[in-house]
Amino acid sequence: MFDTLTDRLTQTIKRLRGQGRLTEDNIKDALREVRMALLEADVALPVVKEFIDKVRERAVGQEVLQSLTPGQALVKIVNDELVSIMGEACEELQLNVQPPAVVLMAGLQGSGKTTSTAKLARWLKERRKKSVMLTSCDVYRPAAIDQLHTLAKEVGAEFFPSSADQDPVAIATAALEQARRQHMDVLIVDTAGRLHIDQEMMDEIQRIHAATDPVETLFVVDSMTGQDAANTARAFHDALPLSGVILTKTDGDARGGAALSIRSITGKPIKFLGIGEKIDALEPFYPDRVASRILGMGDVLSLVEEAERKVDKEKAAKLASKLQKGKRFDLEDFHDQLEQMMGMGGLASLMDKLPGIGQLPQEARNKVDDRQMHQMLAIIRSMTPKERRFPDIIKGSRRRRIAAGSGTQIQDVNRLLKQFTQMQKMMKKMSKGGMKNMMRGLKGRMPQGFPFP
Repeated sequence: MFDTLTDRLTQTIKRLRGQGRLTEDNIKDALREVRMALLEADVALPVVKEFIDKVRERAVGQEVLQSLTPGQALVKIVNDELVSIMGEACEELQLNVQPPAVVLMAGLQGSGKTTSTAKLARWLKERRKKSVMLTSCDVYRPAAIDQLHTLAKEVGAEFFPSSADQDPVAIATAALEQARRQHMDVLIVDTAGRLHIDQEMMDEIQRIHAATDPVETLFVVDSMTGQDAANTARAFHDALPLSGVILTKTDGDARGGAALSIRSITGKPIKFLGIGEKIDALEPFYPDRVASRILGMGDVLSLVEEAERKVDKEKAAKLASKLQKGKRFDLEDFHDQLEQMMGMGGLASLMDKLPGIGQLPQEARNKVDDRQMHQMLAIIRSMTPKERRFPDIIKGSRRRRIAAGSGTQIQDVNRLLKQFTQMQKMMKKMSKGGMKNMMRGLKGRMPQGFPFP
Protein backbone atom coordinates (compact mmCIF):
# COMPACT_ATOMS: atom_id res chain seq x y z
CA MET A 1 0.00 0.00 0.00
CA PHE A 2 1.14 3.60 -0.72
CA ASP A 3 3.96 2.38 -3.03
CA THR A 4 3.40 5.13 -5.61
CA LEU A 5 3.04 7.87 -2.99
CA THR A 6 6.08 6.67 -1.04
CA ASP A 7 8.24 6.69 -4.19
CA ARG A 8 7.30 10.26 -5.11
CA LEU A 9 7.58 11.65 -1.58
CA THR A 10 10.89 9.88 -0.93
CA GLN A 11 12.40 11.40 -4.09
CA THR A 12 11.14 14.88 -3.15
CA ILE A 13 12.46 14.62 0.41
CA LYS A 14 15.83 13.32 -0.83
CA ARG A 15 16.23 16.42 -3.00
CA LEU A 16 15.32 18.69 -0.10
CA ARG A 17 17.76 17.02 2.28
CA GLY A 18 20.52 18.04 -0.09
CA GLN A 19 19.64 21.72 0.35
CA GLY A 20 21.80 23.69 2.77
CA ARG A 21 18.90 25.99 3.39
CA LEU A 22 15.26 26.12 2.34
CA THR A 23 13.75 29.12 0.60
CA GLU A 24 10.19 29.93 -0.38
CA ASP A 25 11.06 28.92 -3.93
CA ASN A 26 12.31 25.41 -3.23
CA ILE A 27 9.53 24.84 -0.68
CA LYS A 28 7.12 25.84 -3.47
CA ASP A 29 8.76 23.31 -5.83
CA ALA A 30 8.63 20.59 -3.18
CA LEU A 31 4.97 21.22 -2.43
CA ARG A 32 4.14 21.04 -6.14
CA GLU A 33 5.74 17.58 -6.17
CA VAL A 34 3.86 16.56 -3.03
CA ARG A 35 0.59 17.80 -4.53
CA MET A 36 1.14 15.75 -7.72
CA ALA A 37 2.03 12.70 -5.64
CA LEU A 38 -1.19 12.96 -3.63
CA LEU A 39 -3.34 13.44 -6.74
CA GLU A 40 -1.68 10.43 -8.41
CA ALA A 41 -2.49 8.42 -5.27
CA ASP A 42 -6.18 9.27 -5.91
CA VAL A 43 -6.55 11.42 -2.81
CA ALA A 44 -9.67 13.61 -3.01
CA LEU A 45 -8.92 17.11 -4.34
CA PRO A 46 -10.35 19.03 -1.30
CA VAL A 47 -8.15 16.91 0.97
CA VAL A 48 -5.07 17.62 -1.17
CA LYS A 49 -5.74 21.37 -1.12
CA GLU A 50 -6.20 21.43 2.66
CA PHE A 51 -3.07 19.35 3.21
CA ILE A 52 -0.86 21.49 0.96
CA ASP A 53 -2.16 24.73 2.51
CA LYS A 54 -1.36 23.50 6.03
CA VAL A 55 2.11 22.29 5.10
CA ARG A 56 2.86 25.56 3.27
CA GLU A 57 1.65 27.63 6.22
CA ARG A 58 4.02 25.83 8.58
CA ALA A 59 6.92 25.40 6.14
CA VAL A 60 7.23 28.97 4.88
CA GLY A 61 7.26 30.27 8.47
CA GLN A 62 10.15 30.47 10.90
CA GLU A 63 9.74 26.84 11.89
CA VAL A 64 11.67 25.60 8.87
CA LEU A 65 13.57 28.61 7.60
CA GLN A 66 15.58 28.98 10.83
CA SER A 67 16.05 25.27 11.35
CA LEU A 68 19.56 23.81 11.40
CA THR A 69 18.30 20.87 9.33
CA PRO A 70 15.52 22.39 7.23
CA GLY A 71 15.04 19.28 5.09
CA GLN A 72 14.37 17.15 8.17
CA ALA A 73 12.08 19.81 9.58
CA LEU A 74 9.98 19.74 6.41
CA VAL A 75 9.79 15.94 6.61
CA LYS A 76 8.45 16.29 10.16
CA ILE A 77 5.82 18.82 9.03
CA VAL A 78 4.65 16.52 6.21
CA ASN A 79 4.57 13.60 8.66
CA ASP A 80 2.54 15.59 11.23
CA GLU A 81 0.02 16.73 8.63
CA LEU A 82 -0.37 13.20 7.24
CA VAL A 83 -1.16 12.02 10.77
CA SER A 84 -3.57 14.92 11.21
CA ILE A 85 -5.66 14.18 8.09
CA MET A 86 -5.83 10.48 8.97
CA GLY A 87 -7.00 11.05 12.52
CA GLU A 88 -4.18 11.66 15.07
CA ALA A 89 -4.54 8.42 17.05
CA CYS A 90 -5.79 4.85 16.73
CA GLU A 91 -9.48 4.89 17.66
CA GLU A 92 -10.45 1.63 19.30
CA LEU A 93 -13.84 -0.06 19.33
CA GLN A 94 -16.02 1.25 22.14
CA LEU A 95 -17.28 -1.96 23.73
CA ASN A 96 -17.55 -0.81 27.34
CA VAL A 97 -21.34 -1.22 27.53
CA GLN A 98 -23.72 -3.73 29.06
CA PRO A 99 -23.05 -6.91 27.03
CA PRO A 100 -23.71 -7.94 24.42
CA ALA A 101 -22.16 -4.99 22.59
CA VAL A 102 -23.63 -4.94 19.07
CA VAL A 103 -21.35 -4.18 16.10
CA LEU A 104 -23.23 -3.51 12.85
CA MET A 105 -21.38 -4.07 9.56
CA ALA A 106 -22.48 -2.02 6.53
CA GLY A 107 -21.14 -1.65 3.01
CA LEU A 108 -21.55 -2.32 -0.69
CA GLN A 109 -21.53 -5.79 -2.21
CA GLY A 110 -18.04 -7.08 -2.96
CA SER A 111 -16.28 -4.85 -0.43
CA GLY A 112 -15.24 -7.80 1.74
CA LYS A 113 -17.89 -7.26 4.42
CA THR A 114 -18.60 -10.91 5.33
CA THR A 115 -14.90 -11.79 5.47
CA SER A 116 -14.20 -8.66 7.54
CA THR A 117 -16.96 -9.72 9.97
CA ALA A 118 -15.12 -13.01 10.61
CA LYS A 119 -11.72 -11.29 10.78
CA LEU A 120 -13.07 -8.85 13.36
CA ALA A 121 -14.51 -11.74 15.41
CA ARG A 122 -11.11 -13.42 15.42
CA TRP A 123 -9.38 -10.17 16.40
CA LEU A 124 -11.81 -9.60 19.30
CA LYS A 125 -11.35 -13.17 20.54
CA GLU A 126 -7.56 -13.15 20.32
CA ARG A 127 -6.65 -9.58 21.28
CA ARG A 128 -9.54 -8.56 23.52
CA LYS A 129 -10.45 -12.02 24.88
CA LYS A 130 -14.14 -11.46 24.06
CA SER A 131 -16.78 -14.10 23.42
CA VAL A 132 -18.30 -13.33 20.02
CA MET A 133 -21.49 -14.31 18.18
CA LEU A 134 -22.00 -13.71 14.45
CA THR A 135 -25.21 -13.52 12.45
CA SER A 136 -26.05 -12.72 8.84
CA CYS A 137 -29.01 -10.56 7.79
CA ASP A 138 -28.14 -10.93 4.10
CA VAL A 139 -31.27 -12.79 2.98
CA TYR A 140 -30.75 -11.78 -0.67
CA ARG A 141 -27.60 -13.83 -1.07
CA PRO A 142 -28.02 -17.20 0.69
CA ALA A 143 -24.37 -18.01 -0.01
CA ALA A 144 -23.47 -15.13 2.32
CA ILE A 145 -25.19 -16.90 5.24
CA ASP A 146 -23.36 -20.16 4.48
CA GLN A 147 -20.08 -18.31 4.04
CA LEU A 148 -20.38 -16.58 7.42
CA HIS A 149 -21.37 -19.88 9.08
CA THR A 150 -18.20 -21.52 7.69
CA LEU A 151 -16.01 -18.59 8.71
CA ALA A 152 -17.53 -18.53 12.22
CA LYS A 153 -16.43 -22.15 12.69
CA GLU A 154 -12.96 -21.28 11.42
CA VAL A 155 -12.46 -18.44 13.91
CA GLY A 156 -14.19 -20.23 16.79
CA ALA A 157 -17.12 -17.80 17.12
CA GLU A 158 -20.74 -18.66 17.88
CA PHE A 159 -23.11 -18.44 14.93
CA PHE A 160 -26.79 -17.53 15.05
CA PRO A 161 -28.45 -19.23 12.04
CA SER A 162 -30.70 -17.44 9.58
CA SER A 163 -32.35 -18.26 6.26
CA ALA A 164 -33.36 -16.46 3.06
CA ASP A 165 -37.09 -16.50 3.89
CA GLN A 166 -36.69 -14.48 7.13
CA ASP A 167 -37.01 -10.75 7.72
CA PRO A 168 -33.55 -9.16 8.29
CA VAL A 169 -34.79 -7.12 11.26
CA ALA A 170 -36.31 -10.24 12.86
CA ILE A 171 -32.98 -12.08 12.42
CA ALA A 172 -31.03 -9.29 14.10
CA THR A 173 -33.52 -9.03 17.00
CA ALA A 174 -33.55 -12.81 17.58
CA ALA A 175 -29.74 -12.95 17.43
CA LEU A 176 -29.52 -10.20 20.05
CA GLU A 177 -31.86 -12.13 22.37
CA GLN A 178 -29.82 -15.30 21.88
CA ALA A 179 -26.55 -13.43 22.55
CA ARG A 180 -28.05 -12.13 25.83
CA ARG A 181 -29.14 -15.62 26.88
CA GLN A 182 -25.67 -17.03 26.16
CA HIS A 183 -23.97 -14.08 27.92
CA MET A 184 -21.91 -13.18 24.86
CA ASP A 185 -19.65 -10.13 25.05
CA VAL A 186 -20.11 -9.05 21.41
CA LEU A 187 -22.68 -9.65 18.66
CA ILE A 188 -21.53 -8.78 15.12
CA VAL A 189 -24.37 -8.33 12.62
CA ASP A 190 -23.47 -8.72 8.93
CA THR A 191 -25.96 -6.90 6.68
CA ALA A 192 -26.79 -7.13 2.97
CA GLY A 193 -24.69 -5.28 0.44
CA ARG A 194 -25.82 -3.82 -2.85
CA LEU A 195 -23.98 -3.02 -6.07
CA HIS A 196 -24.92 0.63 -5.51
CA ILE A 197 -26.53 2.79 -2.85
CA ASP A 198 -30.33 2.67 -3.03
CA GLN A 199 -33.15 3.78 -0.76
CA GLU A 200 -34.44 0.27 -0.13
CA MET A 201 -31.07 -0.78 1.21
CA MET A 202 -30.80 2.29 3.43
CA ASP A 203 -34.32 1.82 4.83
CA GLU A 204 -33.54 -1.80 5.73
CA ILE A 205 -30.25 -1.09 7.45
CA GLN A 206 -31.79 1.85 9.33
CA ARG A 207 -34.46 -0.52 10.69
CA ILE A 208 -31.82 -3.06 11.74
CA HIS A 209 -29.89 -0.23 13.41
CA ALA A 210 -32.97 0.94 15.31
CA ALA A 211 -33.78 -2.63 16.42
CA THR A 212 -30.28 -3.49 17.72
CA ASP A 213 -28.96 -0.08 18.88
CA PRO A 214 -25.33 -0.93 18.02
CA VAL A 215 -22.41 0.62 19.91
CA GLU A 216 -20.34 0.48 16.69
CA THR A 217 -21.60 0.87 13.12
CA LEU A 218 -18.67 0.09 10.85
CA PHE A 219 -18.61 0.87 7.14
CA VAL A 220 -16.60 -1.70 5.15
CA VAL A 221 -15.14 -0.30 1.94
CA ASP A 222 -12.70 -1.48 -0.73
CA SER A 223 -9.59 0.72 -0.67
CA MET A 224 -8.95 0.14 -4.38
CA THR A 225 -11.94 2.34 -5.25
CA GLY A 226 -9.78 5.30 -4.17
CA GLN A 227 -11.55 8.58 -3.41
CA ASP A 228 -14.85 6.93 -4.42
CA ALA A 229 -14.47 4.96 -1.18
CA ALA A 230 -14.61 8.21 0.77
CA ASN A 231 -17.63 9.47 -1.20
CA THR A 232 -19.51 6.19 -0.65
CA ALA A 233 -18.69 6.33 3.06
CA ARG A 234 -20.11 9.86 3.20
CA ALA A 235 -23.36 8.71 1.53
CA PHE A 236 -23.71 5.93 4.10
CA HIS A 237 -22.94 8.34 6.92
CA ASP A 238 -25.79 10.58 5.78
CA ALA A 239 -28.18 7.65 6.35
CA LEU A 240 -26.50 5.94 9.33
CA PRO A 241 -24.56 7.20 12.35
CA LEU A 242 -21.30 5.51 11.36
CA SER A 243 -18.70 5.17 14.11
CA GLY A 244 -15.79 4.08 11.90
CA VAL A 245 -14.49 2.48 8.74
CA ILE A 246 -12.80 -0.82 7.87
CA LEU A 247 -10.65 -0.35 4.77
CA THR A 248 -10.24 -3.68 2.93
CA LYS A 249 -7.90 -5.02 0.22
CA THR A 250 -5.16 -2.55 1.16
CA ASP A 251 -2.52 -5.13 0.21
CA GLY A 252 -3.59 -4.78 -3.43
CA ASP A 253 -3.79 -0.97 -3.41
CA ALA A 254 -0.55 0.75 -4.43
CA ARG A 255 -2.07 4.24 -4.20
CA GLY A 256 -3.67 4.60 -0.76
CA GLY A 257 -5.93 7.54 -1.67
CA ALA A 258 -8.86 6.15 0.33
CA ALA A 259 -6.88 6.02 3.57
CA LEU A 260 -5.91 9.66 3.20
CA SER A 261 -9.37 10.89 2.12
CA ILE A 262 -11.92 9.11 4.33
CA ARG A 263 -11.34 10.92 7.63
CA SER A 264 -11.46 14.39 6.07
CA ILE A 265 -14.54 13.70 3.93
CA THR A 266 -16.65 11.75 6.46
CA GLY A 267 -15.25 12.91 9.79
CA LYS A 268 -15.16 9.23 10.78
CA PRO A 269 -11.97 7.35 11.67
CA ILE A 270 -10.54 4.32 9.91
CA LYS A 271 -10.48 1.70 12.68
CA PHE A 272 -9.05 -1.32 10.83
CA LEU A 273 -7.15 -2.23 7.68
CA GLY A 274 -7.75 -5.49 5.82
CA ILE A 275 -4.25 -6.47 4.69
CA GLY A 276 -4.80 -9.79 2.91
CA GLU A 277 -7.10 -12.72 2.29
CA LYS A 278 -6.13 -14.76 5.35
CA ILE A 279 -8.51 -14.74 8.30
CA ASP A 280 -5.89 -13.05 10.54
CA ALA A 281 -5.13 -10.32 7.97
CA LEU A 282 -6.73 -7.45 9.91
CA GLU A 283 -4.83 -4.81 11.85
CA PRO A 284 -5.83 -1.68 13.80
CA PHE A 285 -5.26 1.58 11.94
CA TYR A 286 -2.55 3.74 13.54
CA PRO A 287 -2.29 7.06 11.64
CA ASP A 288 1.22 7.81 12.95
CA ARG A 289 2.54 4.40 11.87
CA VAL A 290 0.89 4.65 8.45
CA ALA A 291 2.37 8.16 7.96
CA SER A 292 5.79 6.73 8.81
CA ARG A 293 5.33 4.01 6.15
CA ILE A 294 4.21 6.57 3.55
CA LEU A 295 7.42 8.56 4.11
CA GLY A 296 9.54 5.41 3.73
CA MET A 297 10.51 5.33 7.42
CA GLY A 298 8.93 1.93 8.08
CA ASP A 299 6.83 0.80 11.01
CA VAL A 300 9.13 -0.99 13.42
CA LEU A 301 6.64 -0.81 16.29
CA SER A 302 4.03 -2.84 14.39
CA LEU A 303 6.76 -5.25 13.31
CA VAL A 304 7.84 -5.81 16.92
CA GLU A 305 4.23 -6.25 18.09
CA GLU A 306 3.61 -8.77 15.30
CA ALA A 307 6.76 -10.70 16.18
CA GLU A 308 5.71 -10.76 19.84
CA ARG A 309 2.37 -12.32 18.89
CA LYS A 310 3.37 -14.67 16.11
CA VAL A 311 6.95 -15.83 16.64
CA ASP A 312 7.10 -19.17 18.45
CA LYS A 313 9.24 -18.19 21.46
CA GLU A 314 9.84 -21.80 22.44
CA LYS A 315 11.26 -22.65 19.01
CA ALA A 316 13.36 -19.47 19.00
CA ALA A 317 14.80 -20.32 22.43
CA LYS A 318 15.58 -23.89 21.31
CA LEU A 319 17.39 -22.63 18.20
CA ALA A 320 19.42 -20.11 20.24
CA SER A 321 20.37 -22.82 22.74
CA LYS A 322 21.29 -25.22 19.93
CA LEU A 323 23.58 -22.68 18.25
CA GLN A 324 25.23 -21.73 21.56
CA LYS A 325 26.10 -25.39 22.13
CA GLY A 326 27.91 -25.42 18.79
CA LYS A 327 25.35 -27.60 17.01
CA ARG A 328 24.74 -27.02 13.30
CA PHE A 329 21.86 -25.06 11.88
CA ASP A 330 20.00 -27.59 9.70
CA LEU A 331 17.21 -27.56 7.13
CA GLU A 332 14.60 -28.26 9.82
CA ASP A 333 15.63 -24.98 11.50
CA PHE A 334 15.63 -23.20 8.13
CA HIS A 335 12.10 -24.51 7.51
CA ASP A 336 10.94 -23.15 10.88
CA GLN A 337 12.45 -19.72 10.12
CA LEU A 338 10.68 -19.53 6.73
CA GLU A 339 7.40 -20.72 8.24
CA GLN A 340 7.50 -18.07 10.97
CA MET A 341 8.26 -15.39 8.37
CA MET A 342 5.21 -16.48 6.37
CA GLY A 343 3.16 -16.43 9.59
CA MET A 344 4.03 -12.74 9.95
CA GLY A 345 2.46 -11.95 6.58
CA GLY A 346 5.29 -12.95 4.26
CA LEU A 347 8.09 -10.86 2.81
CA ALA A 348 5.87 -8.17 1.27
CA SER A 349 4.26 -7.41 4.64
CA LEU A 350 7.60 -7.39 6.47
CA MET A 351 9.27 -5.18 3.87
CA ASP A 352 6.42 -2.68 4.09
CA LYS A 353 7.31 -2.13 7.76
CA LEU A 354 11.12 -1.95 7.43
CA PRO A 355 12.72 1.54 7.52
CA GLY A 356 14.54 2.66 4.39
CA ILE A 357 12.76 0.32 2.00
CA GLY A 358 11.66 3.35 -0.02
CA GLN A 359 15.35 4.02 -0.77
CA LEU A 360 15.73 0.68 -2.58
CA PRO A 361 15.45 0.65 -6.38
CA GLN A 362 12.02 -0.34 -7.66
CA GLU A 363 13.61 -3.26 -9.51
CA ALA A 364 14.90 -4.69 -6.21
CA ARG A 365 11.51 -4.27 -4.49
CA ASN A 366 9.75 -6.00 -7.38
CA LYS A 367 11.84 -9.10 -6.72
CA VAL A 368 10.15 -9.62 -3.36
CA ASP A 369 7.82 -12.52 -4.03
CA ASP A 370 6.21 -14.76 -1.42
CA ARG A 371 5.77 -17.46 -4.05
CA GLN A 372 9.49 -18.14 -3.79
CA MET A 373 9.06 -18.66 -0.04
CA HIS A 374 6.25 -21.16 -0.66
CA GLN A 375 8.45 -22.95 -3.18
CA MET A 376 11.31 -23.19 -0.67
CA LEU A 377 8.98 -24.62 1.97
CA ALA A 378 7.62 -27.17 -0.53
CA ILE A 379 11.16 -28.32 -1.38
CA ILE A 380 12.15 -28.79 2.27
CA ARG A 381 8.87 -30.61 3.01
CA SER A 382 9.68 -33.07 0.20
CA MET A 383 12.84 -34.16 2.04
CA THR A 384 13.11 -37.01 4.54
CA PRO A 385 13.83 -36.18 8.21
CA LYS A 386 17.37 -37.52 7.72
CA GLU A 387 17.95 -35.26 4.70
CA ARG A 388 16.80 -32.23 6.67
CA ARG A 389 19.20 -33.03 9.52
CA PHE A 390 22.13 -33.96 7.25
CA PRO A 391 21.84 -31.84 4.04
CA ASP A 392 25.26 -33.02 2.82
CA ILE A 393 23.77 -36.37 1.81
CA ILE A 394 21.46 -34.71 -0.74
CA LYS A 395 23.18 -35.65 -4.00
CA GLY A 396 22.00 -36.25 -7.60
CA SER A 397 19.29 -38.92 -7.25
CA ARG A 398 17.94 -37.41 -4.01
CA ARG A 399 17.78 -33.97 -5.63
CA ARG A 400 15.80 -35.40 -8.55
CA ARG A 401 13.35 -37.09 -6.14
CA ILE A 402 12.92 -33.90 -4.06
CA ALA A 403 12.31 -31.80 -7.19
CA ALA A 404 9.67 -34.25 -8.43
CA GLY A 405 8.01 -34.42 -5.00
CA SER A 406 7.81 -30.62 -4.65
CA GLY A 407 6.78 -29.92 -8.25
CA THR A 408 9.95 -27.91 -8.90
CA GLN A 409 13.07 -28.17 -11.08
CA ILE A 410 16.45 -29.57 -9.97
CA GLN A 411 17.95 -26.08 -10.31
CA ASP A 412 15.37 -24.82 -7.76
CA VAL A 413 16.56 -27.48 -5.29
CA ASN A 414 20.19 -26.53 -6.01
CA ARG A 415 19.39 -22.86 -5.42
CA LEU A 416 17.71 -23.58 -2.08
CA LEU A 417 20.65 -25.71 -0.89
CA LYS A 418 23.06 -22.92 -1.85
CA GLN A 419 20.97 -20.35 0.05
CA PHE A 420 20.80 -22.71 3.02
CA THR A 421 24.60 -23.16 3.06
CA GLN A 422 25.05 -19.38 3.18
CA MET A 423 22.47 -19.10 5.96
CA GLN A 424 24.27 -21.88 7.85
CA LYS A 425 27.53 -19.89 7.67
CA MET A 426 25.72 -16.80 8.99
CA MET A 427 24.32 -18.76 11.93
CA LYS A 428 27.78 -20.17 12.71
CA LYS A 429 29.24 -16.65 12.83
CA MET A 430 26.39 -15.53 15.08
CA SER A 431 26.91 -18.45 17.50
CA LYS A 432 30.63 -17.70 17.77
CA GLY A 433 30.59 -13.96 18.10
CA GLY A 434 27.02 -12.79 18.32
CA MET A 435 25.19 -10.38 16.04
CA LYS A 436 28.27 -8.18 15.47
CA ASN A 437 30.21 -11.02 13.83
CA MET A 438 27.21 -12.01 11.74
CA MET A 439 26.72 -8.47 10.44
CA ARG A 440 30.45 -8.20 9.68
CA GLY A 441 30.18 -11.43 7.74
CA LEU A 442 27.18 -10.13 5.83
CA LYS A 443 28.91 -6.82 4.99
CA GLY A 444 25.46 -5.26 4.68
CA ARG A 445 24.14 -7.93 2.28
CA MET A 446 21.71 -10.82 2.60
CA PRO A 447 22.95 -14.21 1.34
CA GLN A 448 23.07 -14.27 -2.46
CA GLY A 449 19.77 -15.39 -3.95
CA PHE A 450 17.89 -15.20 -0.65
CA PRO A 451 14.33 -13.93 -1.25
CA PHE A 452 15.15 -10.43 -0.02
CA PRO A 453 16.49 -7.70 -2.29
